[in-house]
Amino acid sequence: MPFVKCGLVPDRSWLDSRNQSGRFHWNAESATLESMTTATATKIFADRIGRIEVSATMAITAAALKLKAEGVNLADFGAGEPHFSTPRHIKDAAIEAIEKNFTRYTNVAGIPEVRKAVVDRHACDFGSNYTPDECVFTTGGKLALFNAIQVLVDHGDEVILPVPYWVSFKDIIQYAGGKVVLVEGKEAENFRITAKMIEAAITPKTKAIILNTPSNPSGAVVAPEDLESIVRLAHKNGIYVLLDECYVYLNFTGEIVSGASFTDCKEHILVLGSLSKTYAMTGWRAGFALGPKPVIAAMSKLQSQSTSNTASMVQRASIAAVTGSQECVAEFRADYIKLRDQILAGFKTIPGLTCTVPQGAFYVYPNVSQFIGKGGIKSASDLAAKLLSEAHVVVVPGEAFGTAEHIRLSYAVSHDVVDEGVKRMREYFATLS
Repeated sequence: MPFVKCGLVPDRSWLDSRNQSGRFHWNAESATLESMTTATATKIFADRIGRIEVSATMAITAAALKLKAEGVNLADFGAGEPHFSTPRHIKDAAIEAIEKNFTRYTNVAGIPEVRKAVVDRHACDFGSNYTPDECVFTTGGKLALFNAIQVLVDHGDEVILPVPYWVSFKDIIQYAGGKVVLVEGKEAENFRITAKMIEAAITPKTKAIILNTPSNPSGAVVAPEDLESIVRLAHKNGIYVLLDECYVYLNFTGEIVSGASFTDCKEHILVLGSLSKTYAMTGWRAGFALGPKPVIAAMSKLQSQSTSNTASMVQRASIAAVTGSQECVAEFRADYIKLRDQILAGFKTIPGLTCTVPQGAFYVYPNVSQFIGKGGIKSASDLAAKLLSEAHVVVVPGEAFGTAEHIRLSYAVSHDVVDEGVKRMREYFATLS
């Protein structure tokens, strides 16, 4: 099919003759195109779609799946997805809901029971004080983030974003018309972010700050004292803090905290949560937001015109997840710590590869600057492509996260995959000169 570039239909010779209605037609077995004739090219796509890119992690996952379908054995560290199965009691709750025909529409924001379960769990674990009408249940944590940005950020508003950042933050902000203001964490200090660093980035146009702790991709954790200082700074300045707590329970420091614990700053705090990583429920698409009533109401209104409610049986399963035994969460966390230590030990056998020690989540973010410029490798993206094609190791390049000298690996895999993947990386890097 002819290439259509940048949302414009160009004047091309492949268009057939004009018919009497004034339209162009061309027909083939695979496609049909009709275009009104105009003196200038016709714009197809809205500007906002040009402000975002395809998710890098999703693109890597697609490439890996294609190779797997061809029979290639991969050491796959690409997608950030638990290697555990969803716990039995959660699956049983969904099955029971289906068997009892709990399969109809629900309230857009979620049934009262699931919202109460979420706020009760958060209050129990972090001392927050939300009510069910300060909660909206969403189709995944990403939708909670997307809707929050859409209702808060207008054209020209600035959003402060620490680097490295999760791939979707920047694009979602830009889609809303906002301006991303980057604050670079120092790798030598384990990508630490402080209130002083945030304060230096604040302008009269600052609308929000995004904090993802533990971090995807680095596994860095914002220290409790830094977290409190940032939250209080934002509250003082009337700036919203968007707390991405996707990995909040996968904190390895022994001190699990939430920015929502500082309840006197509640007016400017928005918690964006997910059950995906905590309970190995990625495909279920279960997330939520906690925040001021006006913001939650606006998010619910937006949701009413997009996805409507999260699948009803998923809501029942989510109630079982957050109200049931939390032993599975502790078990997952303990194994992630073992996997982290295993992959870091493996990295030490690769000369030239350095890596900060993740304090949470299930990612490592090694610095590969020593290999850029060798073997024709010009960038981290080049290196990721070479690792995939030549070593059959799946990683995500650091450019997607805002840095040029790193790659991200998700170690939410089996212990055998960690060993095999590190072995392949070691052998590949040894060939570079």
